[in-house]
Amino acid sequence: MLKVENLIKKYGDFEVLKGISFEVSKGCIYGFLGKNGTGKTTTMNILTGLINYNSGNIFINGKDFNTNKRQLLKTIGYLPQAPVFYGYMTGYEYLKFIGSLSGMSPKEVSIRADEVLEIVQLKSAAKRKLSGYSGGMKQRFGLAVALFNHPEILFLDEPTSALDPEGRMEVLSLIEKLKAEGITVFLSSHILNDIERVCDEVSILDKGKILISDNLKELEKKYIQPIFDVEVEGDISTLTETLFRQPLIENIKSSNNLLSIYVKNIDEGKKQLLKLILATDCTVLSYNIRKSNLEDIFMRMVIKE
Repeated sequence: MLKVENLIKKYGDFEVLKGISFEVSKGCIYGFLGKNGTGKTTTMNILTGLINYNSGNIFINGKDFNTNKRQLLKTIGYLPQAPVFYGYMTGYEYLKFIGSLSGMSPKEVSIRADEVLEIVQLKSAAKRKLSGYSGGMKQRFGLAVALFNHPEILFLDEPTSALDPEGRMEVLSLIEKLKAEGITVFLSSHILNDIERVCDEVSILDKGKILISDNLKELEKKYIQPIFDVEVEGDISTLTETLFRQPLIENIKSSNNLLSIYVKNIDEGKKQLLKLILATDCTVLSYNIRKSNLEDIFMRMVIKE
């Protein structure tokens, strides 16, 4: 569906994208994961034709993006991170406006407006002014706009970042429904729980480079390993410094008196870690081994980089 080869983007001497490559399968939800400022939005803006790039190749449905841009852009829908609408218009008026710009007949516009408002569950709010929409409603309306031209691939840039938990769940549920309808979704986010919930394939982007790309289930098989959660009473900072001096320890995350400890060898960790902690002045209140998740994979990959 989408193939990117050695994509490079520079602003002056600063290289934002350092030769990234990845592929997106047709009909999947593809998670493009990274911290803020790593190049996610730049990539999205390139793939949706908003900005140019310095070198590399992009193919959509086997067609070169540069030489077929006008044709291919008709197959793309895009919801930017902070969509802006004319607040004095109602939802229905705005959809009629964008439909008229695309050359659709009034009848076609009316039919399609009803369809997309039904998809995003905003038909009852169609005659309300957009300025009165909540944050979650605006994001869902943004999806309606992005879906208006029947896209084959839909680009969503941080669609849940500014939403409350209820709004996030609404948008994620809609994304899952779009997949069921055969639409390929390219989802950029720094919210790992969202990626883990809905995505089939994942790339992790950091400092303008792709650290890893894989099917999410395969990624979990390869990289997920247990983590030691240890609650202690005593000087956490001294304990952390002591553990970091041990070759066994890969990383430690601390919150109050709880340590999440990543080890390089799980078998050695089971044998040695508790002994190492008990050899300090700290008292162990609880000790638990849990399965890691996508956030843990992300932290390990970014730390290695």
